[in-house]
Amino acid sequence: MHSMDLFAETIHAVLKHLRIRKYFIIGHSLGGYVALAMAKEKTINVKGICLMNSTTADDSEERKKLRIRANKMVQQNFENMIKMSVSNLFHQENTLKFKEEINQVKTEALQTSLQGYIAANEGMKNRPNSLEFLKESTFKKLMIIGENDRILNVDTLIEEAKKTNSEYVVLPSDI
Repeated sequence: MHSMDLFAETIHAVLKHLRIRKYFIIGHSLGGYVALAMAKEKTINVKGICLMNSTTADDSEERKKLRIRANKMVQQNFENMIKMSVSNLFHQENTLKFKEEINQVKTEALQTSLQGYIAANEGMKNRPNSLEFLKESTFKKLMIIGENDRILNVDTLIEEAKKTNSEYVVLPSDI
């Protein structure tokens, strides 16, 4: 399993190697969970955090079951599962509008190893809730929320932003 802490430690090692001591962290989806883990570990280094289509919440029991099912399915047909997973990230209207870009994302995603996919999915399934951490944090906070996110509910994320004293922007579906 690739825990969010393991991802965070790896990124910290790169930042240390590059001698970057203070930084803003921007994380999209899984990257948001990693950003929260980084901020928890090295709060003193964080100038601000931006979560894009991501949440402080841990997975619901229903979402955990979906991740378990996905890990079983991906073992039987990795390519189809990746293509379906990537397609589900985009609003229906945008699948035609950004067809070429989405195909590029699929091509890149297919370079992920089966073991890497499963390990990251397990890490997301087991991540902790970070609402209280973000609420108590004093660095700058921003949430970018997709109006028609297929996974995360826009109203729930707006409430989360308010609870954590985070600024937020809702991106309309037409961009």
